[in-house]
Amino acid sequence: MNQLDAGAAGLSTGLEGLDQLLRGLMPGDNVVWHVESVDDYRAFLPEYAAAARRLGYRCVYLRFAKHPPLMEASPGDDGVTVHTLDASAGFEAFLGEIHNVVASNGPRTYYVFDCLSDLAADWYSDQMLANFFMLTCPYVYDVGALAYFLLMRQTHAAHTTATIAETAQILLDVYRYERKLYVHPWKVQGRHSPTMHMLHERDGEQLRTVTHSAVIAEILTQNPWLRQDAATFPTGLWDRAFVEGEQVLEESRAGRADADEADAALRRLLRMAVSRDERVLGLAQQYLSLEDVLAIGRRMVGTGLIGGKSVGMLLARAILARSDERWTRLLERHDSFYVGSDVFYTYLVRNGLWWTRAKQRDPATFLENAEQARQRMLTGEFPDYVRQQFEDMLDYFGQSPIIVRSSSLLEDNFGNAFAGKYDSVFCVNQGPRQARLDNFLAAVRAIYASSMSERALRYRAERGLLDRDEQMALLVQRVSGAMYGGQLHYPQVAGVGFSFNPYVWSRQIDPAAGVLRLAFGLGTRAVDRSDDDYTRLVALNAPDRRPEGDFDQIRQYSQRKMDVLDLEANRLVSRRFTDVVARSENLPIDMFATRDQEVARRVGPDDPAALVLTFDNLFARTDFVADMRWMLATLQAAYDYPVDIEFTANLVEGSPGESATDGEYKINMLQCRPLQVREGGAIEAPPDDLPADKCLLEARGAVLGRSRSGAIDRIIYIVPSVYDKLPIPDRYAVARLIGRLTHTEPGGPASGAGDAERTYMLIGPGRWGTTTPSLGVPVQFADISTVSIMCELVAMGENVTPDVSMGTHFFSQLVELDILYFALFPDREGNRLNTDLLEAGANKLTDLAPEAGAWADAVRVLEPDDVTGRPQINANVLDQRVLCYLDA
Repeated sequence: MNQLDAGAAGLSTGLEGLDQLLRGLMPGDNVVWHVESVDDYRAFLPEYAAAARRLGYRCVYLRFAKHPPLMEASPGDDGVTVHTLDASAGFEAFLGEIHNVVASNGPRTYYVFDCLSDLAADWYSDQMLANFFMLTCPYVYDVGALAYFLLMRQTHAAHTTATIAETAQILLDVYRYERKLYVHPWKVQGRHSPTMHMLHERDGEQLRTVTHSAVIAEILTQNPWLRQDAATFPTGLWDRAFVEGEQVLEESRAGRADADEADAALRRLLRMAVSRDERVLGLAQQYLSLEDVLAIGRRMVGTGLIGGKSVGMLLARAILARSDERWTRLLERHDSFYVGSDVFYTYLVRNGLWWTRAKQRDPATFLENAEQARQRMLTGEFPDYVRQQFEDMLDYFGQSPIIVRSSSLLEDNFGNAFAGKYDSVFCVNQGPRQARLDNFLAAVRAIYASSMSERALRYRAERGLLDRDEQMALLVQRVSGAMYGGQLHYPQVAGVGFSFNPYVWSRQIDPAAGVLRLAFGLGTRAVDRSDDDYTRLVALNAPDRRPEGDFDQIRQYSQRKMDVLDLEANRLVSRRFTDVVARSENLPIDMFATRDQEVARRVGPDDPAALVLTFDNLFARTDFVADMRWMLATLQAAYDYPVDIEFTANLVEGSPGESATDGEYKINMLQCRPLQVREGGAIEAPPDDLPADKCLLEARGAVLGRSRSGAIDRIIYIVPSVYDKLPIPDRYAVARLIGRLTHTEPGGPASGAGDAERTYMLIGPGRWGTTTPSLGVPVQFADISTVSIMCELVAMGENVTPDVSMGTHFFSQLVELDILYFALFPDREGNRLNTDLLEAGANKLTDLAPEAGAWADAVRVLEPDDVTGRPQINANVLDQRVLCYLDA
């Protein structure tokens, strides 16, 4: 067995699967069964009594409750002995009788206790029930016997349940769902395994680990989560408002409350917990019910607003559910928790950080001591009552992986996406309870600290948001997907979707139909830029129409790596997708991957090396594309604005041991926010008779953004042939230099505001914003936030193809700031780059940055007076053509 080698004692629950789950029983174990029904407890007793007989132990049933008997007396040394007791005789007398029975039977005894909850009724006190258990459980432990106890769920004060849980060696939650029993170990003292604290389905003698997020959430959400602080702290304004809301809801259901009263309660709670932004409130009042908002309160840690990300997720789900009841079946049920924004301010005050935060409202001082404050936030402490609520929440999730996501007040609202500015942290949630709590607290601290990062503060400064109330709430979500191979957790599909498609590479693609960017595995590869890999772009009106021309290109630009949660390593890792597939049993990989016949002939048809991720069968054999298009259109209509979503999808799990079935899937809506995008309209065609020596460049293919035409005020050109020879440190230096050049006005110092109306264009080799300098220019987005046009030249090294950033945080910023992006392939037909013209004009580099003369060969800066004619841009997204030329 494991740490304490429980199985060496030879003790058993009588169920092979439960013994394996608990790593056996040890002498002195007190097992508390936390159930909804006495019958759910009764279902585990026959095997327990049989195990006692098999081991030669006595089985003693302590009968004292009002429910029907759990066991009948049977004669013989190996039978069941029943002791009938009277709890109404008083606490001391009852306790004395129990202890006498335990003392007289000694260690070789299996005890079965009636329902403890009846004792609270007899003694009119939850506290006395807790006292009884605190005196009886250690007595059984010291004798070395075993005992089963029954405790009813949602019956006792939080402090009573917490006391019993703290005292017992083992506490098991039992759920009944669709006539099946599920066991969820809450506490197992002295024993641990990677799946011990997960949900398990009883199947005869066996317990099968349930790892599919949709199934877990479906079962656990049938049972409301109760905050432990309710019985510890006096009821304040927040709790009274929600209690009053519950009363109004109950009265309304009974027909005793009028609509105005219910509407007033809804409006009050919306302003307390959801938003104070009038535009968001308008949507919330239209789509969220009083019951919806009360459900938020039941899953809150602390108080305050839940923030933009949480609101967007809840609104999207409500919009879809109200539009068509089919969405209630299609959407994976969520069981998220919300850490209120007041917890953030309390954290600042308790850790002496408030006055640093106050300085950040002033544009003149917003960066003063910000880094020191950020570091201090990484080591701060939480109030005891907040820690307790965190612990209760983690006990609910058990060992299921979770993600802690930023959800600030301004985040994901109209006009302010804050994409990528604040952190989100995966908690793989493995190990002992204290270690899991420590990792969770570290995740919260990291997200709080990200609110004081320079990139977040500069983003707020650039948008005039420093003086706005920007509290940090948190959204805690179960990680969608399932466990595969006993070690890896991931969803089958993850991605982002846009209701308007600004990436139109064919006239057959309708921008209004929307677009998806899909990844196999965790959605980090669809949301974050992956310099070493690709994802699948899907135009929703033409899913079979791909940017690639043939299967060789499809294979070349397909996803090769996937992000997964490694339960043994307890962290997020990247793995080759073929390696993961080889370890994943019952994975319907043919729904997501196509077999490369040429490779299959070499390695064999069943070798994962022949697989290419295309998602073709998912599109052909299910309604996934139609449903996603319907979803995006529904959300855009409700928002009256284009939207951006994050989601996962998993094929519905079949019977135990079987893979998912074709056509059935669940979509998990993770996030929804307004998408800052302007639809491209018609523009005038460029001059037909343009002389070749007036053309700076022409590109056809990957063009993103709004169609436009007009003058260019500054071109910054990174010379590929020179940049390609620079060592890595010099490439970082060039990136920082670009940041200065894009924030410097002609003849003036660096500026963050005066260049707002100027049109700057960047032309450079490889990928802008890469984290791998060998693949491009490693600028930060703050370096290029004033740029209007970006061109990535596929001209550095061999076969470097830029990632078009669809769905990434980088792309969100491009769209939000209305930046035009395009890639230029010099060797492709219809593409040309006039290097002679770009390198012939005077270089303004040292005029703008006098200290940068050493980089004059690599970085050229052109302005209208440096070339013959003013640079002009003509970009037609529908035609997928960009022309940059000099006017007369």
